[in-house]
Amino acid sequence: MIHHEPDITVALMQQTHTASLNLAGAYLLPDGRLVTGELTARTAENRILLSDASGHIIGTAPVLSLTPADPAHACCTLHSVRIGIQFHWQRSQTQTFRGGIMMSASNDGFFSVLNIIGLEDYLASVISSEMSAEAPLEFLKAQALTARSWLVAMLEKKKAPRAGQIRSNDEICVWQDVNDHHGFDVCADDHCQRYQGITNIISETVAQAMEATRGKFLIDRDSICDARYSKCCGGRTDVFSTAWEDASPPYLASITDHDKPRAAVVSEKDAARWFASSPSSYCNTDDPDILRSILPSFDRETLHFYRWRVAYSKEELQDILLRKSGIDFGELRHIIPLQRGPSGRIYRLRIVGEKRDMIVGKELEIRRWLSHTHLLSSAFVVTSEHDADGTIERFIFHGGGWGHGVGLCQIGAAVMAVKGFPAEEILAHYFPGAHLRKLY
Repeated sequence: MIHHEPDITVALMQQTHTASLNLAGAYLLPDGRLVTGELTARTAENRILLSDASGHIIGTAPVLSLTPADPAHACCTLHSVRIGIQFHWQRSQTQTFRGGIMMSASNDGFFSVLNIIGLEDYLASVISSEMSAEAPLEFLKAQALTARSWLVAMLEKKKAPRAGQIRSNDEICVWQDVNDHHGFDVCADDHCQRYQGITNIISETVAQAMEATRGKFLIDRDSICDARYSKCCGGRTDVFSTAWEDASPPYLASITDHDKPRAAVVSEKDAARWFASSPSSYCNTDDPDILRSILPSFDRETLHFYRWRVAYSKEELQDILLRKSGIDFGELRHIIPLQRGPSGRIYRLRIVGEKRDMIVGKELEIRRWLSHTHLLSSAFVVTSEHDADGTIERFIFHGGGWGHGVGLCQIGAAVMAVKGFPAEEILAHYFPGAHLRKLY
């Protein structure tokens, strides 16, 4: 448990050779000199070289910090920041940040650009980056409580090492979590939580949500909940072990995203029926006004998220598998789900080819192997089309949901808020048994 607001170290850019910054206001170098304006950073011999607008080197060290002289008014704009890395919405942005900036060189000629920021200021940006800042107040409060709880629980978990993969000759099981990061607390992208500084306006509604929830956490048995969330559960949330290590937090039980319970997916027949249907759920909405009020603009490019369809020719999927897995399966013969979670998300999948037969997991690795970027989720069934000779021509994926589906469903929670549910009831729906407690 914590009793005061911590500072968070966020990686804004990783594994970069160069960075362009614009300091609005004065910043202190480690030796006490003041700098402002346009700066460029690069590496040479495992050191940061920081240059001013005229090209003069004004600082060099393996780790170089820039501390705002007036934190309330100074800010740093960083150019060419990649967001949505390896997802289908990947792009570059110019982003602006409060707080301190630190640049840290590694031994391979790259460096990272880090932001040191208070937890509450960090979360105000996360709320405005993950979803629209104009979303309903009760949803923003629920999102703030979820994100704050996850972050602090994660910081505690980082102290203990955990395995993140299991490999053998016939199975690759990989899961990723923030313990994969070293030298900082979280990254600024979807791998952890979207954080885009003050690039997006911190609206009055976000400010109200932050003030109403400041220092409050979801608690389970005197521990802060490892409260996960994803974009759209697809009608039912899943359990922790489908995406990460084999653990079963009671507050991350699978629930129906509706006021009436439905049976879990327990068989392939269940999965086929589930993804062929479009049952009423909180997250089953195509209302343009609701989606405009809750989703950032680039997420509104993906409107078929509750139920979706992807088709590949056999040759295209063979090429994707070779490129994404590094394994030459040869002619692709079968894609066989072996184990699913209660939402229908596959976490062990068998791929049978002419040359190789391999099992892959968990859900994110499956999504990566079967798409140029990522499938929206691993909740799908696979059918195939054949030519007159019975040879497979195409594989077709019929799926549902967007993301891992564990914990809070963002679109479902936002729709609940539109329907008048308060944040406390939204959280009780998605995190059964958890309660709220103010810790600072």
